[in-house]
Amino acid sequence: MRNNILELIKSSANNEKDFKSLENIYKLYDQLQYSSNIKQMGEDIYLWLHTNFNIDNVTFSLFDIERNNRENIFVEGEEFYLDDNLSFFFIINTHTNLNAIVSFSATSQTHHEILTKEYSIIEAAFFQISPIIQNGIIKKNFIESLSLDSVTKVYNRHYLIENLNKQISLSKKEYKSIYFIMIGVDHFKAVVDEFDHDVGDQVLVELAKVIHTNISEFDMVARLSGDEFLISMLSTNNVNDITTISNNIINDFSKVKVNVDNQGHTLQKTICIGFDVYETFNSDDSIDKTIKNADIALYEAKNKGRSELFNYGDLNEEDTIDLF
Repeated sequence: MRNNILELIKSSANNEKDFKSLENIYKLYDQLQYSSNIKQMGEDIYLWLHTNFNIDNVTFSLFDIERNNRENIFVEGEEFYLDDNLSFFFIINTHTNLNAIVSFSATSQTHHEILTKEYSIIEAAFFQISPIIQNGIIKKNFIESLSLDSVTKVYNRHYLIENLNKQISLSKKEYKSIYFIMIGVDHFKAVVDEFDHDVGDQVLVELAKVIHTNISEFDMVARLSGDEFLISMLSTNNVNDITTISNNIINDFSKVKVNVDNQGHTLQKTICIGFDVYETFNSDDSIDKTIKNADIALYEAKNKGRSELFNYGDLNEEDTIDLF
């Protein structure tokens, strides 16, 4: 690809078409430098391909070499397959564990032939922008390392509370009451002791999936230490809704089967849930206090048995809580 950009630079001195192609490449280069994140970069690449080559169907994705996993960052147009006779794909080596993949599809055989002739120009452009894509990926990894749990890909506690405080300060009147739901896996230590940490991690990943399927996109989930998850409920402040959502999470997770070996053996676990409400207008209340109360409610639920739910507001003064 490097040779393509060098040849284009040389020929642009005497060839107006090549000069315009080179000019368009550097327009893309300049545009990407103003992109706010890796998804915006994918959209800018699509717009460049669409404007200059009439390409409508584009997928910009990241391939994790270490995990052998592909994540679509930006998708535009109709679905297509990389092995059909109208598609192209380019791997942008970013010299990190993540490589960027730009794939696109021609609209017809004639369009495919035109794109084949312009192949070297597109390839030269991708070579030129690869350092910017690399920086975007590094920035993405840095942000995720600060905000996301590495195992389950949900938020960490620090990011959830920081983000929640920002939302409350911007919308004080809207969020008068915020419920916090604390979730813990029953006897999670036994999973690690009997199997290994990989099986334990898979249990947590499956639990994160179940949580996300039962809450709104406005609610936030964080993993605390070990097997505990915290949900801040912004979509509802109705205690009946909280109870229903919590019971759904308990019931759905109890049906999940986690593979523990290559022989098809599976493991099923249960969870308990505790919750409390944070009254934003109450000066004596606080997020930290409410989270602590939700944690107390979780342990009270665990004291009752498996698959139990407990509201901190139902705790009596004479109740004793055995933390274990």
